[in-house]
Amino acid sequence: MPPIVSVVVMGVSGSGKTTMGELLASRLGVPFVDGDDLHPAANVEKMRAGRPLTDDDRDPWLDAVGARLAEGPVVLACSALKRAYRDRLRAAAPALRLIYLRGSAGLLRHRMEHRAGHYMPPRLLESQLATLEPPTEDERPIVLDVAGNPDALASHAIRELEGIG
Repeated sequence: MPPIVSVVVMGVSGSGKTTMGELLASRLGVPFVDGDDLHPAANVEKMRAGRPLTDDDRDPWLDAVGARLAEGPVVLACSALKRAYRDRLRAAAPALRLIYLRGSAGLLRHRMEHRAGHYMPPRLLESQLATLEPPTEDERPIVLDVAGNPDALASHAIRELEGIG
């Protein structure tokens, strides 16, 4: 089993952050937190209305995410679209590991159009893709193609966390 560190499962909406985060948390024996649950109500309403968040909107959310990561081992689903956001999260949890869920715009849009009960409308995908700064090598991301089988992807991520991937 890998050392217990906090993990952020990142990517744009529709990439499967919650699914992957729940699988990893279960296998690692640590809590799972959906970063969407940490958004202030005003952010949720803004997204529900189809308006992209600004960096100012994200500030209190990033503070809440960082505070939860600092509390100890957790797998947390969080878009973490920009390097500056990830730097803030690493400041709160220096041993943080990133799992970046990467997928084609077509697949992501299809997923968003066919999921129920989520406040993020598919029309915001383009703004998320435009904002996305994929993690770079120095961030030591574990990169997973979301077209793959979630169980196999989780197993691969755990091998990478163990350093044997």
